Amino acid sequence: MIVPMKKVFLIAQDKYRDESLMLLRSIGVLHLERKIVSSDALTKLLEKKTKAENSLRILRPYEKTDKKSASMDKATRDMITTADEIISKVLSLADERKGIQDNVSRLRREKSRLEEWGDFDSKDFPFIAENAGLKLFLYKLTRKAFEEIPSETRYIQLSGDKDFVRILVLDNELSGRTPFSLSEYSCSQIDLQISDLDEQFLEIEKQLLNLFDSKDIIEDEIKSILSKIEFETAKAKMDIPEDIPAESSISWISGFVPQEDLGQLKRGASENGWALLANDPGADDIVPTKLKHNRAVKLLKPLTDFLGVTPGYDEPDIAPWFLFFFTIFFGMIFGDAVYGALFVIAAIIIMLKSGKKGVHIGIKLLLLLGTSNLIWGILTCTWFGLEVKDIPLVLQQISLPLISNVTAAQSPYHEGIVRQNLMIFCFTLALLHLCIGHIVAITRTRSLKILAEFGSIGMLVGMYGIILSLIASNEYRQIPLPMIFVYLLGIGFVISFIFTYYEGSIGRSILEALKNFIAMVLGITNVFSDIMSYIRLWAVGLAGAAISSTVVSLAGPMFGHFIFFAFGIILLAFGHGLNLVLNALSVLVHGVRLNTLEFSSHAGLTWSGTEYKPFKDSI
Repeated sequence: MIVPMKKVFLIAQDKYRDESLMLLRSIGVLHLERKIVSSDALTKLLEKKTKAENSLRILRPYEKTDKKSASMDKATRDMITTADEIISKVLSLADERKGIQDNVSRLRREKSRLEEWGDFDSKDFPFIAENAGLKLFLYKLTRKAFEEIPSETRYIQLSGDKDFVRILVLDNELSGRTPFSLSEYSCSQIDLQISDLDEQFLEIEKQLLNLFDSKDIIEDEIKSILSKIEFETAKAKMDIPEDIPAESSISWISGFVPQEDLGQLKRGASENGWALLANDPGADDIVPTKLKHNRAVKLLKPLTDFLGVTPGYDEPDIAPWFLFFFTIFFGMIFGDAVYGALFVIAAIIIMLKSGKKGVHIGIKLLLLLGTSNLIWGILTCTWFGLEVKDIPLVLQQISLPLISNVTAAQSPYHEGIVRQNLMIFCFTLALLHLCIGHIVAITRTRSLKILAEFGSIGMLVGMYGIILSLIASNEYRQIPLPMIFVYLLGIGFVISFIFTYYEGSIGRSILEALKNFIAMVLGITNVFSDIMSYIRLWAVGLAGAAISSTVVSLAGPMFGHFIFFAFGIILLAFGHGLNLVLNALSVLVHGVRLNTLEFSSHAGLTWSGTEYKPFKDSI
């Protein structure tokens, strides 16, 4: 359920602005209205936050290092006492390390440039020129350029290969040729510099390693900075009316509060001398969404938090339906009963170990999803990718014959029937799911536009019958197409065409539909594709079962030989582990999509909401 909100305005004397904000934060029910604000204090805090986060990022790679070597030495601990000092030290060391890395790279490039000439001191060149009056120039020439050197040129050939010749020219430069640029240092001198820089680099690494123990201090500092940023943001959002004397100046702030918590805010305003105005949100207001669910539906929260999706304030709350159908989708995609049993066992063990600490809601969700997975695997007789003949008879007997692998294993005819039954189940699930979406929309519609929703349901039912006849029929069993389905599709389209754009006038609604005629016609295609999308549940589950079966068939022969037994275990663990990962990705891609796209579009939900985040002490 989406909790009703009130838009409120709080007014306080400007001289008590900071005190009022601290009291408002302690009340902790006001979601501040979105505004783009700035201030010097806020800018400084954001810069400080950036530095703290950068220092934490610099230290994070040292987490994998041996903890004993990572403990901060006493000298470092004595020098550094505050979070600011730690952050400053880490950033300073990182800058110094970056400078060393740049210098080493530069020196190595320089050495690479010099190496082909050998190890010599370039300072000898100006010395010879000054004392012997002989100028020396180095050249690297192609073979052709070397042959074209004038005969009167005095030079010494130093080295060469099939492509180039290196020479030392005496007295004068070669015309039209640029001599080799001499370096300040020789190769051996560069090696000494690199060695020295490497030692400095290792010393910096050691200091950063020692500072890793300060990671918690930096994390606490970031939390503190975030709290200050929130406070300064709220302070910057407080407007001050113009042309009012400073001693009489007031500040006001706006935001949203759940209707059920308005009394708490009113008491706070009365106790602290604030003026309070509360109204219903306007049409243009960006109202935050606060969801209130029972304990069962709250199981969905870890998933929605992970996805980062929130329904709009004016949109329907589909959380109960989302959880119900997502649980079914999860079971069908994972499919294997052994996987489900593993999830259930893992969840139960964690719950027992949690004891009085309380069980995390994510573990409860895992237990629910694992149970769905286990039930679907039992019904289809899918156990760890084993062939039916290798599955105990009792497990075969408790499966559901209509969709069981036991039935499918009897003959090609029975396999075709089971495959058809699974397709029919997917399409029926699609019809039920999407029709519920329109029923949700119907409960929120208060005009003749409600007829468009009934028209859409008629189109869904009609298209369902057509799809069963065209897609689900096979050589083993043909599904007839009663004309009632065709009539429902046509009548549903006509009703939707007339009332989809209804806003008080049928004539204007029809005119608007004619303007969007192509989109309306394509709506029939969308109905077809939406129902067909649910076939992915069976297809993805089938792919996972095929992977399990392949892994078992490859590992099975290894268990007959003692030498290969360990390899068989490794293959099973790797193969099924990979399959679990792929199934988890499939759930996110397919199971979530069917709820957040296909179902949501039929329910009129765009997930465009802003989560309710009150201004309060804890972040």
